[in-house]
Amino acid sequence: MSDTASKPPFAIRPAVPDDAPAIANLIRELAIYEKLESLARATADDLRRNLFGPRPYAECLIAEIAGAPVGMALFFHTFSTFRGQPGIYLEDLFVQPEHRGLGIGKALLGSLARLARERGCGRLEWAVLDWNEPAIGFYKSLGAGPLDEWITYRIADAPLDALAKLAPEA
Repeated sequence: MSDTASKPPFAIRPAVPDDAPAIANLIRELAIYEKLESLARATADDLRRNLFGPRPYAECLIAEIAGAPVGMALFFHTFSTFRGQPGIYLEDLFVQPEHRGLGIGKALLGSLARLARERGCGRLEWAVLDWNEPAIGFYKSLGAGPLDEWITYRIADAPLDALAKLAPEA
């Protein structure tokens, strides 16, 4: 078998600042798929600033076919106090529907797992919508399992502002 025959039809690479518009588009496509389009307000400028600015808050892997982005894994580091080591939280994994079934999602997760191990991380975590049976089945096939005893909480917008006002002055 030649090298080209064993090579997948896609590539996985770290995102660069010029990818910000493509990442914003992939996020919008994900939001549409998740029926959360009204919540997707990230712009290319937001992503340039927050992924590639002076203090990057997250990172992204890009999956591409023939140089065109078709998927992404956007992630950031966490820290486990119990384990005493960092972890990676996968904020969003998305592959355009027309490119699913090629192993791109598995390759993105595998690349992220390898990066986690290279960085000394003890775990890789993410959330999945409870109705997304295809994703749940995919994750379970990789050996992932739900944390049934944990419930994720979120505070944002006006309630976040109100909570911030409760902090003592510095």
